[in-house]
Amino acid sequence: MLGRTLIQGNKHHLTVVAALLSMVGPFTIDAYLPSFPDIEASFGISRNLLSQSLAVYLAAFAGSTLLWGPMSDRIGRRLVILFSLSVYALASAGCALSTETSHFMFFRILQGFSASGGFIASRAMIRDAHDAASAHKAMSQVTLLFAVAPAIAPVLGAWLHDHLGWRSVFWFLTVFGALLVVMTVFIEETLAREQRRSFHPVSVFRVYASTLLHKQFPAMTLSLSFGFAGAFLYIAGAPSVIYDFLGLGTDDFGLQFIPMVAGLMTGAFVSSRMAHRLPPARVVLIGFIIMVLAVVLNLIQLSLLEAAVVNVIGPLVIYVFGLAIMMPAVTILALDCFPRNRGAAASMQGFFQMLVNASVASIAVPLLHSRLEYFVLGQLVFLLISLSLWVFAQKTESGCVLS
Repeated sequence: MLGRTLIQGNKHHLTVVAALLSMVGPFTIDAYLPSFPDIEASFGISRNLLSQSLAVYLAAFAGSTLLWGPMSDRIGRRLVILFSLSVYALASAGCALSTETSHFMFFRILQGFSASGGFIASRAMIRDAHDAASAHKAMSQVTLLFAVAPAIAPVLGAWLHDHLGWRSVFWFLTVFGALLVVMTVFIEETLAREQRRSFHPVSVFRVYASTLLHKQFPAMTLSLSFGFAGAFLYIAGAPSVIYDFLGLGTDDFGLQFIPMVAGLMTGAFVSSRMAHRLPPARVVLIGFIIMVLAVVLNLIQLSLLEAAVVNVIGPLVIYVFGLAIMMPAVTILALDCFPRNRGAAASMQGFFQMLVNASVASIAVPLLHSRLEYFVLGQLVFLLISLSLWVFAQKTESGCVLS
């Protein structure tokens, strides 16, 4: 009985730390958004150029996921988290100390390179420590806690910016990374030595080739990535939404992010409750139905109403509610396509998602930021791509169980 209690306690601690690790990305993306005007003035650069600091972060995040996953399959999840978080803390300090645009961009790239380590390794740890249904529930709990980050980050970033200047945002990220290093010290390794895989380049290439050639894995992973892109368009474009479309100020970012987080948290909670009651594919279908309804509502409000917080943010909240329902189920289903190489599978998941996010930040946002209707239509396109890929995965036979 005592042994079982200790195991459950360790799993709970792992879930909490995994959730905090998943918050590193949203914090690094969202916390400095309210500071855009001051950073632009400090470096003497345009909004489009500063937006590239988000794009290079996401591109580095995407590329580095391909390293961390196989490395965690070889040396263990815990060491990868400790090393990557240490680099992240140093990179955040570098951003705070930067006096030139080139230096700031370099440290943003280093932030992206290192932030992905904990994100990838913690996903693999969750699946290592649980059976399929319990992993879905744990991943929903991670999503529930992770969802707090997009609400806290811009509000906290705005407060730090107003009271201590934009550099204080990056000092906060430095401290956050350092605290996570301390917390990770108390995590037990979940990958047994006999389950560790080769880190030889040829072996890694073969594993990645198998994920790309798999009949369902790329479709499921890209489906999730494009579904998330429909929400990330509004996250990366938040300065345009708040300042340009709604005519609000620095202190008003919470009007977008707090309702979004409420939607994400509620969706994650519902998904957790569904984990032991419905097949994963049914959970995903419910999420998609809600997302479709949200986009239809968004198109209707665009046609009939003037831009206001309620009708612009309202459909977005419904969209992320559906997204949070389907996201944990798709994540676990995709990882289960490669039970012996979950680190590498998690890497490919992260790579696809961040590559799509980087494209949204560097291409979609600059192209669409001039008009609200462009954002709405962009969300529609991303959802249609996501839904089409999921239908394709459903109709394709492979070793993954979707029912």
